Amino acid sequence: MPALVLLAALIPALRAHRLSAARAISAGGAPRTGRGLRVQRLLGSTRLPRPVSLGLGQPFARPARTLLTMAAIVLGVTTVTLSTGLTSTMVAYGNVGREDTGARIHVMTGGPGDDRTPPRLSDPQIEERLRSLPGAEGVRARALSQANTAGQTQPVFADFYRGDDSLYEHTIVEGRAPVAAGEIVAGPAFLSQRGLKLGDRVTVGLNGRRITATVVGQLIEGNARALEATWESFARLAPGTPATEYTVRLTPGADARAYAEAVEALDPGLRASVADSGNAGTTTVVTFSAVFTVLLSLVASLGVFNTVLLNTRERRRDLGMLKSIGMTPRQVVAMTVTSVAGLGAVGGLLGIPLGIVAHRLVVDNVGVVDLPEHMKDVWHVTGLAAMLLAGVAIAVLGALAPARSAARMTIASVLHTE
Repeated sequence: MPALVLLAALIPALRAHRLSAARAISAGGAPRTGRGLRVQRLLGSTRLPRPVSLGLGQPFARPARTLLTMAAIVLGVTTVTLSTGLTSTMVAYGNVGREDTGARIHVMTGGPGDDRTPPRLSDPQIEERLRSLPGAEGVRARALSQANTAGQTQPVFADFYRGDDSLYEHTIVEGRAPVAAGEIVAGPAFLSQRGLKLGDRVTVGLNGRRITATVVGQLIEGNARALEATWESFARLAPGTPATEYTVRLTPGADARAYAEAVEALDPGLRASVADSGNAGTTTVVTFSAVFTVLLSLVASLGVFNTVLLNTRERRRDLGMLKSIGMTPRQVVAMTVTSVAGLGAVGGLLGIPLGIVAHRLVVDNVGVVDLPEHMKDVWHVTGLAAMLLAGVAIAVLGALAPARSAARMTIASVLHTE
């Protein structure tokens, strides 16, 4: 931070040491000539209200200071755009599998490998009973096993599914869902580490049995050592092995707690729990983006505040003259705020595409997650208009306090400085 402060102060310090004594003494008091006068005269000849035309012409009198102010606004708008895009993307990602708004119930079975009582009902009977309970819309059975793949020394975790067809409706990024024996899907980390792509074949082994499987789809995410396949593949590798977990998709509005209690009443070997509807990762990213946006927006507003404060101090003589010929305090505020509102609009136009590019760079390089296009394309006309207004809001927020201070300045206090 000391190095950053020294670097930021170096250029103004070098300029200040070259300033003559006469110019330093007259700074803010002597009338300025030349800079921006042509633009100010052009704006004065329009039908705009005089405070607005005067305000729009002020940035041209201090081009270097104007560029620094606009850089602060562009930074703020870029941050707002980036965080808004990330929030929209993460909300869509967190809602994968919950598009129907129905609750999810996880049902686990006991067995020899744990301390719970094994179920009395068979695997097909459990699935049938789960489907028959009131509120059930879909049931998916799952079996997890450690399998081997040809050419790899480490085992992989293979998930085998049957039942609810909506499992892959929103999780397949490329290709299709597995529907037959010998078809698998996996996340980007699994495929990239093994140099696999759609259409490639891999040998999967379990309990001394082997099948040759074809990669037919890529998931949004997945463990680097995990793959998913159909129940038909599981039947070839481990025939007669029952499912150990079931996921029940309830109809929207169904009582999840009552359904879970009904499941446990079916069989003492079943344990049911309501799946958490929240997503900790999504909440973390959204919260971080919101805090990040607020902080950088305040920093951008402080940059605008600094510029407007300097301008009003330097132009106190001009303000006194304008007040002496009838400019009201409200008109002073309007003129001062307008001087940066235009910069806010231009900064918004520049910051929006930068924020969109930054958002795309982030979501395209997440690593273990490959987001589908509809989760990346989150920009709409209304949202972009709000981002443009964010630039104006940052500028106005920073200018408001010094503008009100300038409006309260009296003619007598200006004369005392002459």
